Order: sequence, then C-alpha cells, then structure tokens
Amino acid sequence: MAKRNWDESDVRVRPSKSSRPRTKDRPSHEDAEFGMVVTKDRGRWGVVLDGHTEPVVTMRARELGRTPIEVGDRVGVVGDTSGKKDTLARIVKLEERTSVLRRTADDTDPYERIVVANADQLLIVTAVADPPPRSGFVERALIAAFVGNLHPILCLTKSDLADPSEFAAEFTDLDVTVVTAGTEDPLTEVQELIDGHVTAFIGHSGVGKSTLVNRLIPDAHRETGEVSGVGKGRHTSTQSVALRLPDGHGWIIDTPGIRSFGLAHVDADTVVGVFEDLAAAAENCPRGCTHLGPPADPECALDLFAEDSASARRREAVRKLLEALRTNNDWEM
Repeated sequence: MAKRNWDESDVRVRPSKSSRPRTKDRPSHEDAEFGMVVTKDRGRWGVVLDGHTEPVVTMRARELGRTPIEVGDRVGVVGDTSGKKDTLARIVKLEERTSVLRRTADDTDPYERIVVANADQLLIVTAVADPPPRSGFVERALIAAFVGNLHPILCLTKSDLADPSEFAAEFTDLDVTVVTAGTEDPLTEVQELIDGHVTAFIGHSGVGKSTLVNRLIPDAHRETGEVSGVGKGRHTSTQSVALRLPDGHGWIIDTPGIRSFGLAHVDADTVVGVFEDLAAAAENCPRGCTHLGPPADPECALDLFAEDSASARRREAVRKLLEALRTNNDWEM
C-alpha cells in the first residue's frame, strides 16, 4: 500500500455550536428581584418576591452549580417573574444566611442536611402524652437551635391529657421559653411569640404540629394524622414549606415530621460556647475536656462555679445536653 501524504485539506475542524465567543465573565444580574424561598420540590423552587404574595416558580441558574438552596433562603431571581402559569424564572443569587438549622441522619453520618435557612426562631413541638414526651429529642433540637443561631421555644401540646409542668421544668435553667398549645388552650401566647418572626416548626410525627399550624393559619390545610398503637405518628408532611401568617407579619416554616435528629456536626465545645459564662470558664479546662465533669473530666473548670448559682444550674442543664449528644437513647421515634 502506497504511503499517503497528508496536507492541510485533511484537517477537520468542528464548527462551533455558538457564534458567541466563550468568556469567564458572569453577568452581574443587577436587575434581579429578591425574595424568600417558600417551597422546594425536585429541582424547582417557589419564591415569594418582596412586595408580592404569590410564589414564582424558579429553577437554579447554571452558574450556581450545585449550590444548595433551601426553604427560607433569600435569593435573587431573573427572567419571567410574573408568576403566570407555565412560566419559569431563574435563581441567580443566594444571600448569606443569618441562621441554619442542620441535622444528620445519625451521629455517624458526615453529611449535613439543612432543614431550614434564615429562621430566627425554632418552635419545638412535643406532646406531653400520646405519644409520651421524649426529652432526648428536645435536648437535641435545643442543641441544633443554639449552634444554628435560632432562638428556641418549647411548645407542649395535648396538655388536656397530662400536666405539662413537670416536663417543662426540665429545661428551666436553659432559659427556654415554654408555651402550651393543647386543643383547648388559647393560642394568644404562641401568636405573640411568632408575630413578626420567621419561625421554624419541628417535631416528631403525631405530636400535633400540623394541627397547630392549621389553627394558626386556617388556610394552610396541612394534613394531620392519628398516632399509631405503638405511640408513633405517621408522616403527614414530606417537604418543608413556608407559610405567611394571616396578618402578613411573619412566617411559619413547617418542616416534615422527624424520626431522628443526628448531630454529627456538633461537638461539646460548640455547645458550651453558646453560653457566655460557661464559655469563659471552659477556657481554663484541660485540652480534650468533654465538660461532663467527674469521673470523665475531674479537672473540668465548669465545676468551679459556686453551688446553687445560676451558672452552676445552667452547667448541669448543659451537661444533660452534652450527655444527649453522646448517646442515641430516647431521641429516635
């Protein structure tokens, strides 16, 4: 076979699919309209723009890559923001978060799941009976609130079935606000606490969270369910959703019923650091101190507080939180 001679005519150049030259410059999107993400479902986000009441359906712009966008996030949107049927806008900006409620599937899972962004309060809903209250879950939810920069509120439901005062007393020394919201209780105190705020509602399935949301926002129509014979509720909500309060001054973010609350991303120093008096004392603890006290930490500086002082009582309450952080007991449903 004769050897072939190659020349320029043999070069094949694939034509560009675009006539525009490639550039690394990104558009500034100065015309973006801002609002809050109120729903998230399979690659689509509902965003209520500032000054509007109805959500705009959006997708995440390509330049954001895999940037996670959660309910509660403040985002900038471009494109068709009319909100009309079959229209789709793009999320092009994500503002810095002021708070984040995180959890992991369990205490060994390294993957953090953001439950809610930018809420300033966390309403921890738990029943005092049917199902019985689980202090371990509440303690873990409190930890997540403290380290995520959310103000925690403990809301006790089904107070017509049992006295809530004994369970509420377990959290007195943490200065946690406690309210009752039984079916026969007026909701005035709850309404005053959430007015003007973005409040995330969290709780096990079956504790009456959806019922409470429906009482506060009659148009919410959140599905409710009965508690099973083994004291476990069935999941009635599967996605977080932000709901505007009837007077327009504030939001509720209703989260799915949670069966477990892992805190693999939290350590003891982070929890102690939330409380100024404990954090100052902990600076004198030996390296690697777990702050649990004797016998685990015989030289823990938190033991130097005068007995019966407010700091000493808070230390004991925080040590209960740290113990909950170390064990899986009494928090899974």
